[in-house]
Amino acid sequence: MIAAVVGVGLIGGSLALSLKEKGVANWIIGVDYNTENLAKAQELKIIDEGSTLEDALERSQLIVLAIPVDALLQTLTSILDKVKPHHVVMDVGSTKQKLLQLVAGHPKRGRFVAAHPMAGTEYSGPEAAVRNLFAQKTMVLCDVKNSDEDALELVEMMVDKLSMRIVYMNAEEHDLHTAYVSHISHITSFALALTVLKKEKEQGRIFELASGGFESTVRLAKSSPDMWVPIFKHNRNNVLDVLEEHINQLQQMKQLLQAEDYDTFYKLIQKSNKIRKILK
Repeated sequence: MIAAVVGVGLIGGSLALSLKEKGVANWIIGVDYNTENLAKAQELKIIDEGSTLEDALERSQLIVLAIPVDALLQTLTSILDKVKPHHVVMDVGSTKQKLLQLVAGHPKRGRFVAAHPMAGTEYSGPEAAVRNLFAQKTMVLCDVKNSDEDALELVEMMVDKLSMRIVYMNAEEHDLHTAYVSHISHITSFALALTVLKKEKEQGRIFELASGGFESTVRLAKSSPDMWVPIFKHNRNNVLDVLEEHINQLQQMKQLLQAEDYDTFYKLIQKSNKIRKILK
């Protein structure tokens, strides 16, 4: 099978590597508006060739859209306009409600499978592509009842070959839950990085003292704004909801410190330790 990967950065590049290595596809066509990224992806043997979207659509069976959600909203409809009955189009975007609302009435909606691999790193670009990034991770498939049976089966086969778990959700559930487990982590990391940079003018001194705890907490602040601003934009209401609760928790901790109520603070941390039952 020939597969086209549109967007050859971290997720697209990692997926291109896995599709080839796991035998899902025997030829990978890369598409990217950034010609330097496309050349680098071919140089690193992430893709077999670079091409235009039109050529990739003409020659591929599976088309993976690994581009920011803003770009997905701008291009998905026109891509579906061009697909033929043998095509399967899937995205790997981090928000789903607006995207699926956009294509809800499209006559070729069935050829589209909405997917989100819960995997990634803080790095971007083709150089960030990682082999086996998706192994033992979760792939969320959304609103699958609206996808054609054969299109869904192809994507499910791909997920199985990548040794991923499948979770089925509707778009509303997906966007709510990702706000809590992914989007808030990133926005908190961005805020923590800004806090430290504001308070510590000599950045070099920060890293002399930084240990594993700080590095792991602020790691996500290295993530690309090109990817994350559209995510926050299109999942705005859910992100605001979780952000409000997060601010409430921080405010409670601040008040306990101000009141020197360390017994209650102790109990609060104890309560937070229950997360161990979820994250083992």
